[in-house]
Amino acid sequence: MIAAALPALGWAVHSGLLARRLATARRDPLTGLHTRAGWTARAEHLLHRHPSALVLLIDLDDFKAVNDTHGHAAGDAVLTATARRLRDWCGRHGIAARLGGDEFAAIVTDPHQTPGVTALRAALARPVPHAGDLLPVSASVGSCHHTDLAVPTLTDALSAADAGMYAAKGHGRRNVHN
Repeated sequence: MIAAALPALGWAVHSGLLARRLATARRDPLTGLHTRAGWTARAEHLLHRHPSALVLLIDLDDFKAVNDTHGHAAGDAVLTATARRLRDWCGRHGIAARLGGDEFAAIVTDPHQTPGVTALRAALARPVPHAGDLLPVSASVGSCHHTDLAVPTLTDALSAADAGMYAAKGHGRRNVHN
């Protein structure tokens, strides 16, 4: 009887470990946000279902200087604060991701249920407390409304938001551009 149960127990343990590894692959271990792979599938689905969706790309300005001046723990504090602020801004109406490094993305299904992109930029620009210091933070934000696209694909929305983000950087740090 026990011998018959051992393979089933082994498969149950293996399945649990596999499920945990897959879940971790979809979440950034530092910030808890979705990774690029985990976010993309969900964002494509949301973009298809919500005609008023808004896609955003966020890039922290001069992030390397934070790491170089204050150390990697300070950089991690900035990344986790950015993730928390972005997640709070999205609320129940969107999902956020850390795409890698200091680049983040979000999609909100109903932008009118958020405080607005200018409020997001202001939230992201608040200094981050770390080890008795206030670390300066700024971000460039690009956005694209689903309705602005001739062909409403996530790739096109991200390209438009990326162009907006770089236009914001071109106008000086701490900017927003649609």
